[in-house]
Amino acid sequence: MNTKKIFLLILVLIIAGGLGFYFSLQKNNQTAKTPNLNINSKNIMRLTSPAFQNNENIPPKFTCDGENASPPLEISEVPAEAKSLVLIVDDPDAPSGDFVHWTVWNISPEIKLIAENSFPENTFEGTTDFGKPGYGGPCPPSGTHRYFFKLYALDTLLSLDSSAKSEDVEKAMEGHILDQATLIGLYQRQ
Repeated sequence: MNTKKIFLLILVLIIAGGLGFYFSLQKNNQTAKTPNLNINSKNIMRLTSPAFQNNENIPPKFTCDGENASPPLEISEVPAEAKSLVLIVDDPDAPSGDFVHWTVWNISPEIKLIAENSFPENTFEGTTDFGKPGYGGPCPPSGTHRYFFKLYALDTLLSLDSSAKSEDVEKAMEGHILDQATLIGLYQRQ
């Protein structure tokens, strides 16, 4: 091969590799939906659970195969200026796209623990993709799914009622997010 053909071949390979990388990023962005909500975050807030570690399996007790109870969640490092917290739990791996399992808002920033199978007083639970308010545990039709427990610290309270869906909550949060934390649990039906 002459130098010109080698140069063109290398150029084609570079362009193809760049396009593959770009489409890979786009796919990852679609499978792990995190809304672009103008977050002014330093990402110091933490969300953990004594029931499971990040990127590990959620115990069946907290799924449709068990008691369908919400798992205990521990919150720390909330920004001092936060007026409320929002929790959204969703499954980006659902066959129909992102599936919302739980939304809770106007959580006091003083809350350090959301106890198992409960939600804090004076908060609101929104309508999930199960068609009703409250927690609906993981119940994937096949394979292992990821469940994103996303906690947001806001500089305001939200004026929404329990008919609100996650899209309504996300829209109301725009421009008010101080920090966020994510805990990912995995589940595959037994």
